[in-house]
Amino acid sequence: MSSFREHTTDFFSKAKLMYQKQAERILGEEGELKKLQQQVVFKLEQVSHHPKVQEALEPIMVFKRMIQAHKRGDFKVSSKSLMLIVLGLVYFVSPLDIIPDIMPVIGYADDLSVLIAVYNAIKQEVEEFLAWEKNQTLSK
Repeated sequence: MSSFREHTTDFFSKAKLMYQKQAERILGEEGELKKLQQQVVFKLEQVSHHPKVQEALEPIMVFKRMIQAHKRGDFKVSSKSLMLIVLGLVYFVSPLDIIPDIMPVIGYADDLSVLIAVYNAIKQEVEEFLAWEKNQTLSK
């Protein structure tokens, strides 16, 4: 029996094959990045009524804030991390993924696996961002 970690790695590898070029294109065009952020907000509104899914959405919220802080010039996110974040978000909003999202709750398992894999891949930078963000809140 395969582990959750193996499934997460497998989903992430497949997501990279499917969406890396699209993520690169989105990063190269400001309007496309803004459009992706709007799609993420729309998808979050769709899935937020599922309690089991809702609790697992924290990485998306962190990624969204990281992109915003980076765009404002407040926090530097590495190119590699930006690429992985955009890749994860593209996979999240895409209707064409490994497990169709129309399947209640389980349809989001692959999306969440990919997002968790991205989170784990850039964990140090995420932790630095969260510490920076906390410091910003405390200094206000």
